[in-house]
Amino acid sequence: MRRIHLIVEYDGTNYAGWQRQSNALAVQQVIEEALSKLTRERVVVHGASRTDAGVHALGQSCHFDTESHIPGEKFSYAVNTMLPPDIRIRLSEEVPPDFHARFSTKGKRYRYLFYDDRHAGALNRLTHAHSIYPLNDRLMQAEADALIGTHDFAAFAASGSVVKDTVRTLWRADVTRDGHDVQLIVEGSGFLYNMVRIIAGTLRDIGSGKLAPGALKRAIETGDRLDLGVTAPAHGLTLMEVFYELPKEARP
Repeated sequence: MRRIHLIVEYDGTNYAGWQRQSNALAVQQVIEEALSKLTRERVVVHGASRTDAGVHALGQSCHFDTESHIPGEKFSYAVNTMLPPDIRIRLSEEVPPDFHARFSTKGKRYRYLFYDDRHAGALNRLTHAHSIYPLNDRLMQAEADALIGTHDFAAFAASGSVVKDTVRTLWRADVTRDGHDVQLIVEGSGFLYNMVRIIAGTLRDIGSGKLAPGALKRAIETGDRLDLGVTAPAHGLTLMEVFYELPKEARP
C-alpha cells in the first residue's frame, strides 16, 4: 500500500464544498470517483481543509492510499483527463505512510478578494465579493494588525461551531489594493469555521465606514461575535496553500 499526496485547484462555484455529502455534489466525491476508476480500487481521499460551498482553492492538499503501480508523479496527468474542467490536480507525489494531509499541517494561507466599484464586475463575479462603497484599504490594514499573534478567537467562529479550543496563531494579515481589487491575505496555524470570512466581512464593514474602528481588537478581548461585522460571501475566499513546514515569518 502506497500513500499519494495531491495538490488540488478547483472553482467551488458548482460544488457543495470539499467534503463528500449524501445529497449534493462535492469536490471530494468527484476526485474519489475519478481515482477509483483509474486504479480500479475503492479510493478514499483525505483533505486538509473542508472548504464550504462556493469557496475556491489553488492549493488544497489531500492524500489517498493505493496498491496501484502508477508512479506518484504520474497520477496528476492521468486523473486530470477524467476530471471536469473546474477541478485540476496541480501536483501528485508519493509520500511516507505517516504523512497525513490534515493532521500533518503546520498552517494555512487564505485569500479574500473584494471589488469596490459602483457596479459589480462581470468577469470577476465568481471570485470577488462586491462592495458598492469605496474601501479604505489603509484603515483595513491598520485594523488587521490586531490579528497578529496568538489569541482566543472564540468570537470569530460561526454559530454552531463545536470546536473546544479556539486559540489560534496568525502571523500574517495583509490588505493590499490593485485598482478596484482589494485583497486580504491571512496565514496562521489554523482557522475556525468561517473565521476568515468573518474577518473579511468585518474589515469590509470597517473599510466602508459601516463599523467603528477597533472591532477586531474588541472582539478578541470580549469574545463577543456581536462586536464583529457580517460574514463575507463564500465566493470571495480561496484556500491558497497548506503548510507542512512553517514559513520563515512564523518560526520562533
